Amino acid sequence: MSVLPHRPVPAAGAAAPAAGTGRQVLRRLRGRPSGLAAAGVLALLVLLALAAPLIAQLTGQDPNAYHDELVDSARGGVPLGSFGGISADHWLGVEPGSGRDLFTRLLHGARISLLVALGATALQVLLGVTAGLTAALGHRFPGRLIGRFIGRVTDVMIALPMLVLAVALTAVVPPDFPRPLLLILVLGLLGWGGTARMVRAQTLALRGLDFVEAARLSGNGTLRIARRELLPSLAAPVITYAAIMVPSNIVGEASLSFLGVGVKPPTPSWGQMLSSAQTWFRADPAYVLLPAGLLFVTVLAFTVLGDAVRTALDPREGSRLRVGTRKERSA
Repeated sequence: MSVLPHRPVPAAGAAAPAAGTGRQVLRRLRGRPSGLAAAGVLALLVLLALAAPLIAQLTGQDPNAYHDELVDSARGGVPLGSFGGISADHWLGVEPGSGRDLFTRLLHGARISLLVALGATALQVLLGVTAGLTAALGHRFPGRLIGRFIGRVTDVMIALPMLVLAVALTAVVPPDFPRPLLLILVLGLLGWGGTARMVRAQTLALRGLDFVEAARLSGNGTLRIARRELLPSLAAPVITYAAIMVPSNIVGEASLSFLGVGVKPPTPSWGQMLSSAQTWFRADPAYVLLPAGLLFVTVLAFTVLGDAVRTALDPREGSRLRVGTRKERSA
């Protein structure tokens, strides 16, 4: 749940990083096979998550339906058959102790994990961009005091132990409150500090450039300058940072569910499945490996895609990555 460090801020007076047109960005993305592979994996995962109720109906498997006949009660509930009870009806086996279909539960768990991660990231971006712009654009009293106050609050939010606070907040909320919405609010309200610091640093670097000064001399107000001049230039770093925060929020949701303060049963979640699987890792390793493997693949795909988007949106970053490569040294 820790916030990753932002990229170095360009020096004042340097040109703002040009993201290029959408066609140029797509062309650069097509030049990175790893980014395309990650995007394909995520697109497939999102499609399966959205179609989870339909897949459950087509396969005839309710993710919350118990099948006691599929587990061995004499052995404590271990699934009957090999590899966790894999069969023609249960493609990935069944859940130990309950006999619930593991394939449909994994798909429904993906819905929760992606919903919480994307919702928390959107809230973090909204709060972070607003706070960062406000802190950087306060030139005069009382705007300068407001900017300093927001800067200090941002420093405190970054320094706070987010996991401990998230556990405390989710534990005191009434159990009837929707848990996915609660996780979105907790992760979003506690995790916007990194985005605010990055946006503030980028805005301070852009504030003294010629196009911003020209807009100010033309009589445009602060809000108009922020909306028409600064936000387009901040799009590339903000999108890149958001792509990095999504896997962090996925891990955050899984951690809270693993600790028992996240999504409550019978709603499936990858973190919740890992929490209940810790007592079955010897008797049924597949029950541990499947949600852990999906969590690993999802986080890795978002990380690789975030790196590809960063390079595509910022051509200068891409050129820096190529400095000193074997091809250039041999040229």
